[in-house]
Amino acid sequence: MVNQGSGPTDEIDALRAQEYDLLAALLGRAPAPDLLAGLQGLDGDASPLGQAHAALGRAAREADPRAVGRDYFALFVGVGRGLIMPYASYYLTGFLNERPLARVRQDLAALGLERDPGSSEPEDHAATLLEVMATLAGRRLPAEPDADHRFFERHLKPWIGRFFTDVAAQAATPFYRAVGELGEVFTTVEAEAFAIEA
Repeated sequence: MVNQGSGPTDEIDALRAQEYDLLAALLGRAPAPDLLAGLQGLDGDASPLGQAHAALGRAAREADPRAVGRDYFALFVGVGRGLIMPYASYYLTGFLNERPLARVRQDLAALGLERDPGSSEPEDHAATLLEVMATLAGRRLPAEPDADHRFFERHLKPWIGRFFTDVAAQAATPFYRAVGELGEVFTTVEAEAFAIEA
């Protein structure tokens, strides 16, 4: 779901893009051993976001990769369905493939982004939406300067906080509890920052 782009990226936007990329990777598939190993050095300051980073680093250091993989499967895939349905349509309407998905597709087309032909997931999957936010925040494609703000308001703000709260509450491992907490803290910070800019 990435298009080549241009435009300068300041340090804050680069960090935002990294955060979105990380959350997208952790929600798109069970983490590979190299990703878990890379997260083991994660630490943070006394801010809520810093503490969430430190908690994820601790959870990665203590993680059993097989248990984390089983937790990912139980949370998002399941036999029949996972404990959590990671789709905007489901969170906003109670059903899959509803109007929120149509709005996402419309906005992706306007940005010049197309669905990955190798993906079987609808475009309103949390990982896809977070990946698009990473692309917009990192200025990886030509777009209006506030395209990330508009995309967040339309496609993430109405539901993503509840989703991450559910991940933290339903996870069987400290690792995915930490992922849920990090996502909740980060998207709250984003919503507050966008509100100040408005």
